[in-house]
Amino acid sequence: MAEKPNWAEVNPPVIATFRANHGQVGGPFVASPILLLHTVGARTGQSRINPLTYLPDGDRFVVFASDQGASRHPDWFHNVVAGPTVQVEVGDRILAAIATVADEPERSELYARQVAALPRFGEYQERTSRTIPVVILTPSEPGAGARATGS
Repeated sequence: MAEKPNWAEVNPPVIATFRANHGQVGGPFVASPILLLHTVGARTGQSRINPLTYLPDGDRFVVFASDQGASRHPDWFHNVVAGPTVQVEVGDRILAAIATVADEPERSELYARQVAALPRFGEYQERTSRTIPVVILTPSEPGAGARATGS
């Protein structure tokens, strides 16, 4: 596997592009719906923002703790487990949401849908021995979620 990206260097320009283009990001993300997940660092207590590919699921946003098939979960996953009250930035909107880790069989069903939409997620699972967690982001305000964004 190629060396894991340094997200501290990669994320800031992706976030800036996302905001400048109303949620659209080019390059490797051109065919992927992207959101910005706002969390609080589990150890540091500092605000964190991570651009993530998501799967719309009714009013919910589904994200995947793949870290491109790395051997450990990404930091943002530990943050949502420690503090499930998050914000989701989609397009020009910021929504309050609750993050929950999907249990089986829903986890596998959602992951299979993501692989069908973006086959690289199948490759990520093949690269690692861990089961990639699936996180469901449910907006706190009814009707404010994925379906309403037009994504």
